[in-house]
Amino acid sequence: MRKGYILFVILIIASLLRIANITTSPPGLYPDEAMNGNNALEALATGDFKFFYPENGGREGLFINIQAIFVNFLGNEPWALRLASTFFGILTVLGVYFLAKELFDGNKKIALLAAFLIATSFWHINFSRIGFRAIMAPFFMTWSSYYLLLALRKIKESPHTSYFILLASIGGLLFGLGFHSYIAYRAMPLVFLALIPFFFKEKKFYIAGATFLVFTAIAVAPLAMHFIETPADFFGRTSQISVTESASPIKDLAMNTLQTLGMFNFRGDFNSRHNISGRPQLFWPVGIMFIVGVLIAIKTLFNALRREHGENALAYTFLTFWFGVAMLPVIISNEGLPHALRAILMIPPVIILSAAGGMSLYSYARDKIKNVKVINAAVALLACVLIFEAYNSYFNVWAKSENTKSAFNQNYVDIAREINNLPIETPKIVVVNAQGFMVRGIPTPSQTVMFLTDSFTERGQKERNITYFLPESFNENDVEDSAAIFYIN
Repeated sequence: MRKGYILFVILIIASLLRIANITTSPPGLYPDEAMNGNNALEALATGDFKFFYPENGGREGLFINIQAIFVNFLGNEPWALRLASTFFGILTVLGVYFLAKELFDGNKKIALLAAFLIATSFWHINFSRIGFRAIMAPFFMTWSSYYLLLALRKIKESPHTSYFILLASIGGLLFGLGFHSYIAYRAMPLVFLALIPFFFKEKKFYIAGATFLVFTAIAVAPLAMHFIETPADFFGRTSQISVTESASPIKDLAMNTLQTLGMFNFRGDFNSRHNISGRPQLFWPVGIMFIVGVLIAIKTLFNALRREHGENALAYTFLTFWFGVAMLPVIISNEGLPHALRAILMIPPVIILSAAGGMSLYSYARDKIKNVKVINAAVALLACVLIFEAYNSYFNVWAKSENTKSAFNQNYVDIAREINNLPIETPKIVVVNAQGFMVRGIPTPSQTVMFLTDSFTERGQKERNITYFLPESFNENDVEDSAAIFYIN
């Protein structure tokens, strides 16, 4: 009962850190978020909800279609687009608890610590407050893994029941839906290879696996049909930023690996949209826990190779596989490394390994320091520090930074607000002098203004008396004297 109360408190903390000040933090609205919003508005207007939206480099449609629900009820506001992310972010915290508990044979202490660490993780908090589809990836992978592992446990506990088939079906559906989230998710099937050495002697393992795959295929089918019809959409930008396009791919792959491994404790993402520029992805006490967890995992895997399956061998094998597979989409890219967004699927295994390391340190301290009250007081103090650090880093340091405002194009939002305050009869001219993907003849930086003024479609532009120009097609002498001219630079 006490542990249930603690979990409830953790979920409250997670919710507050992801919902508080959502109308103002992050500031501005990044054009990629706005592009999602414009597609959502158009889908609402036409009823054409797509499995894949090809504009702006191409994006799986599930998240946009969910965003459409929020926009429909809350209007075309930045925070309406971002509430979908908070929903998945909070549920991922809960999922990490159940997955960690399942992996570590019902160990609620590791599970609670894992839930707390992801609840207070700046890395996860940040992406839980941005309107990017990638936040769904760790959600689906976490919950699908939990249901599959639960199904496999039920086979061993109750071999004469078929309850495991239902659990495997749920896991398969969730796993399949994950392919509708983010391109990096496509590597995730490799993670489940880690389960084979532990269950291959179980006959019903193959039934569970087949069930899981069938329901995965059902969930993936609509998106797969789109890719079969339009193969170019499957690859998107991956071919443009792949390490294979480099003059020295082996060298770049090695450097990318080092940079990615170093992002947790040394140098994190420098993109101000993703992180406090250059700060490690893990706050240093959590970083220490992570190192300890990794060392335990390495030792456990080494023993497993010697056919000495020790305690929690399945847990550490599965988490190590997940960590390694999730790193692949990051290191094969040559763009913006270290890359916190592209590495988003690494969050659950990193956090759970950190929790395992943290509990190991706690046990060591209890063995060395006999005064339990002192240890528990130190733990309570650390918990308070982690909560304060998460709040301060996000709301006081990152959200208020001029770099963050610039990264999220607050200036585009200001233009949109100014346009909305003008009378309808006033002609509004928007000259888009910024680079980006071309969407219906206009670069993507225009998407922020289009979303906030509801002028993405030709009909919307006519109704609001807004015209968009490229610099080369704009002549100020041809504009009415009464027109208001705005420049997106």
